[in-house]
Amino acid sequence: MVFVFLAVFGVECGSMIEYRKQAHSVYYTCYHLVFVTKYRRKVLQQGMGSYAEAVLRNVVLKYPDIEILEMNTDIDHIHLMVIIPPKMPISQAVNILKSNSARAMRRRFPFLASMYEHNNLGFWSDGYFVSTVGLNEKILKQYIQHQGQEDKGQTKFVW
Repeated sequence: MVFVFLAVFGVECGSMIEYRKQAHSVYYTCYHLVFVTKYRRKVLQQGMGSYAEAVLRNVVLKYPDIEILEMNTDIDHIHLMVIIPPKMPISQAVNILKSNSARAMRRRFPFLASMYEHNNLGFWSDGYFVSTVGLNEKILKQYIQHQGQEDKGQTKFVW
């Protein structure tokens, strides 16, 4: 699926928001996700953390609907800022990211299998944290108050 990017100034500091467009929607659905390693094992040290980041960036190449904006690892968890289209449930996107990255991590680092009692246990903990990342509330209120004039091209906004 091909996305059309609509660039709009809308966030404080003058940074750019790129709205995505699909067949029947225009969206900016950005989420903060946190995945924790199984039993909070401290395995994302040194090169393993960078490898996990590289694997996740590779996973989204196969799933172009999911876009990773930011990513950072700690020794037992990873933070991601991702854009997921409204047609895709967040749980499905999380499943794609976690299952594909866990498979790649276990393939690359076979000793991970011996860290757990059962070989079929996943690399990531079952749960995850998710929070929305959106427009600044003040800017959104201003947009709603003046949206009629903006649609007609009469209002000039300075964000």
